Amino acid sequence: MGVLRIGHASLRVMDMAAAVHHYEKVLGMKTTMQDKAGNVYLKCWDEWDKFSLILTPSDQAGLNHVAYKVKDDADLDALQARIEAWGIRTTVLPEGTLPAVGRMLQFKLPSGHEMRLYAHKEYVGTDVGTVNPDPWPDGIRGAGAHWLDHALLMCEMNPEAGVNTVADNTRFMAEALDFFLTEQVLVGPGGSIQAATWMARTTTPHDIAFVGGPRSGLHHIAFFLDSWHDVLKAADVMAKNKVRIDVAPTRHGITRGETIYFFDPSGNRNETFAGLGYLAQPDRPVTTWSEDKLGSGIFYHTGDLVPSFTDVYT
Repeated sequence: MGVLRIGHASLRVMDMAAAVHHYEKVLGMKTTMQDKAGNVYLKCWDEWDKFSLILTPSDQAGLNHVAYKVKDDADLDALQARIEAWGIRTTVLPEGTLPAVGRMLQFKLPSGHEMRLYAHKEYVGTDVGTVNPDPWPDGIRGAGAHWLDHALLMCEMNPEAGVNTVADNTRFMAEALDFFLTEQVLVGPGGSIQAATWMARTTTPHDIAFVGGPRSGLHHIAFFLDSWHDVLKAADVMAKNKVRIDVAPTRHGITRGETIYFFDPSGNRNETFAGLGYLAQPDRPVTTWSEDKLGSGIFYHTGDLVPSFTDVYT
């Protein structure tokens, strides 16, 4: 029973044509449908469900919701009971609320972010199929992202006022949804404050992450690439397309991932992420980063924090 993996993210964008161009030409996604409200749905070439990204027209950037797929429809009922027992109200959205998606369980994390769980989404297959497949399809565009990998959510934290929704989210995800902690940042006297966490349900270093900030929001959504070489190629693609890069190719200490951060035309931060880092397992010891080594944890090569990385988000 339970959550399998990330399913999709729904983002608000201010210029739909520019956003579609970005996600198609820079990330290499393809549009699979558009609904009557003007929402555009996209997928990566190595994904088999109908979409992993929804773009919705808006006058401001940001996250509408992030969704995770569960194994069976009956899991939604079991998880609803657990979530409500934890003290969070849920709503069941009927099949078809999102096109090509079955019923969904909708709720808000302690940080205020909307999350949805679902079991069914229309299957369309990967671009290479499942019978004698090639390792990659012809006609890959841009960075050629394989799949939507994870989301990092900024969570309101004010320890002096007793507010730490990083810790609240982390406890909820573990107790109600069976995510397990892979890495954390501890700050304050004696490392008493949990300022950031990385959590998994799969064997990757994180399927979701929470970082403390002055307000809740979206830090980034991340797309998986094969290798460091692919991260460098992605940077070339971004330079060719005049994409605003936040952090040039580097390595994280946290998760050991190879990365580049950049913005879509509306200001939503994206990441291309390579290297599985390590095999995440529930019994693997949690990696802890102290406040004095936070720079190395985020940007391992220089150890220097980039102000925009923590200060700018939607």
